[in-house]
Parts: sequence; C-alpha cells; structure tokens
Amino acid sequence: MTSLGEWLESLGLAQYAEAFREHAIGWDVLSQLDHSLLKDIGVSAVGDRLRILRAVEALRPRDEKSETLVSRVPSSPHPGSGGAERRHLTVLFCDLVDSTELANSRDPEDLGELVSAYQGVCKSAIERYEGFVARYVGDGVLAYFGYPQAHEEDAERAVRAGLGIIDGIRKLNVRLAEGGVELRVRIGIATGSVVVGDIIGERTSEESAVLGRTPNVASRLQGIAQPDTVVIAPETRRLALDYFEYRDLGEQVLKGLSAPIHAWQVLGERATEGRFEVRQMSGTTPLVGRTEELALILRRWEQVKDGEGQIVLLSGEPGIGKSRLTQVLCERVSGEPHTLVRYQCSPYHTHSALYPVVEQIRRAAGFDETDDAPSQLDKLEASLRLAFDDVSEVAPLFAALLSIDAGCRYPVSHLRPEA
Repeated sequence: MTSLGEWLESLGLAQYAEAFREHAIGWDVLSQLDHSLLKDIGVSAVGDRLRILRAVEALRPRDEKSETLVSRVPSSPHPGSGGAERRHLTVLFCDLVDSTELANSRDPEDLGELVSAYQGVCKSAIERYEGFVARYVGDGVLAYFGYPQAHEEDAERAVRAGLGIIDGIRKLNVRLAEGGVELRVRIGIATGSVVVGDIIGERTSEESAVLGRTPNVASRLQGIAQPDTVVIAPETRRLALDYFEYRDLGEQVLKGLSAPIHAWQVLGERATEGRFEVRQMSGTTPLVGRTEELALILRRWEQVKDGEGQIVLLSGEPGIGKSRLTQVLCERVSGEPHTLVRYQCSPYHTHSALYPVVEQIRRAAGFDETDDAPSQLDKLEASLRLAFDDVSEVAPLFAALLSIDAGCRYPVSHLRPEA
C-alpha cells in the first residue's frame, strides 16, 4: 500500500509528511480530518487544506449505479465482535443551498473559510445531541444517531440537531452579513435499518461501512426541503412523537425509490412543560401498584391545606413511573385552589444549571420563538408586574438570565456575576 508520505507527495504536498507523522495521522483517521484539524497540525494555507480534503474525498467509495450512499464510520465499539450487524439508525443529511453559485463567486481561500465555518456549526449541533458526524460529502454533512452510541430517543435528538444547525447558521449569517454572504441549508432525516460493520468480511481496514436505504432516503428528503427547513421520513415522525410542530407534505416521489414516501416538514419545537406531557398526547395507561405512594402524597396535601408546609421527594430508577404519579396527583387536586410551578430538567441542557428556571420563566411570560428582543422585554415586564410594583430594577436582571439584549431599554448592569 502507498504510504501517506508518498500520497502527499503525489498531491504536491510532501512538505506536510512530517506533520502527519508527528501527529500520528494514518489511513485509519484520514477520513476524519477537517479544516480545523488540518490547521492545528500545521497546514496553514487554506488552498492546501482544500486540496487534501478533496483528495480524501476521492478515496471514499460511492456506488453511483445503485445510488446507495456508502459512508465510513469507526469500527464496532466492541473489539473482536467482527462481521456486519443490523442496526436501527436515524440518519441526518445536511447540504448547503446554491453552493455552486457560492463557489463561482468566491476566492478559493474565502470559500474554504466559509465551508469550514458551516461544517463547524453542523458538527457542534450534531455532537451536542450526541450524534456522530460520519463524513463530509462535498458541502454536505452526513451524521448518524444511534451508532456507535445508541439512545432511546435518537430520532428526537436528530430532529433537534437539525433545528440546531439551522439556528446556528442564522447566527453565523449575522457575522457574515458584512461580507454580503448568507448561507442557507436544507436538511433531510430518515430512520430505519442499516447494515453496519465489516461488509467485505476480510477486515482489512480500521473502518467499517454503513449500507442501506436509510442514508439514501435522508439524502433525497434533503433534496426536496425548502431552504432552512428540516424534512423527515414517516418512521422518524413516529419516533419523534409530538415534541415538535409539523407540516404534512404528503406523499413524495423521490428519485431512486420504488414507491412514494410520506414526508413532514418540522416547523419547530412544541411549547410544552415537559417530556411526560408530550407522551400524554399519545394516551397514558392506568396507574397500577402505586396506591400506597399516592395515598401518602395526598395525606401531605391535606396537611398543606391545613397550613402545614410540606415537601415530598419522589425518587427512583428511570421508567418506574415517577412522572406518572405526579401527573395523577395534579389530576386529583385539579378541582381545588392551587398554583402549579413545574421545572423540568433536560438531557440536552446538562451544561446549563439554571435551564429549568429559565424555561419556566419563558413559559410564564408567554415567549414565542419569533419574538425579537423588544417583544420579549414587553412580555417579561408584563409578567414581572404581577409580583413587583417597579420592574425597572429587576427586569434587567431577569433579561440577563434569559439572554435577552436589554440594552435598548435599560442601562448595562455593572454587577459582578456572583451578585
């Protein structure tokens, strides 16, 4: 096999052979290189980075005849397992809109920086929801949710990542506006069975292929999506439940598929108080085997009504019915005077300690995704007036907590973060 040094020499880039050796870059990790990594190891010229990435892309197989996308992902996380296996994956495919026009109107180095920034946004959103960036296909990004690490809600994670990419691109465009550049993306998501592992059977590579209809469906759905929208397949829609608002696109005839496929456009996240509330939309089963626990909580409720403050801590393993029990409590007291304040943690915001508080305030103020900063301030002030006579002192503090730019209405606070 040709050495990496010889491969680089054939590209006219032999000067980087030592950097590749110094950073232990081999054939096994070559496909995972991107602009950022190449820059880190010393490939400073954008043009050289583009030449290397283009050459890496040329090494990747693609079955043009069957139009089945073949991607490369790390070997099985279980050493020695060997062979191919069937896995249930959710596949996300993201592509830049009008990339050819962008390439024709930009200097190659400028284009390289734009593509690198775009890929960085995609990678950040995908990894935030613990997805895996399998490969960059030109200006497209292919990602998996469910391999190598699987989660119960991989379809939901993929949809959230798709919405996160669109939001990230919009923020990126604010920085790019001065240069007259606006990036837009299309995203397709599909869920289904694939074969992942050593497809050939000889185990001659450190990588294993993912094959199947699902990546191709995601790619085709991306093709029919409008700019800055996410389009998903039926199985993804079923697994994502009602965590999101959808627009039914009906049956779609996609190139390369023998039968039409029903598609949905994801409009955004549904405004709900918690995950259990969403699952309730699909119906709940009767509460079984929790008579004693429910009776104990209701006795504490009676003490509260008599003026004795109470605190109940309900803990247990995931899935044993804690949320269901608290929902039954809410149903039992629904006809009595009470105020319900619900704070719901999220597995997607583990780095934000105050996330439940922030979300509860946003719900109480009635924020909408389309609200600008002045509209959010108006709603926040109206909510705060229920508790404060003068909101001018507290509104800037709550605005800072909610990441609202209040500079248009209030002076900048000089308080230290601790204060």
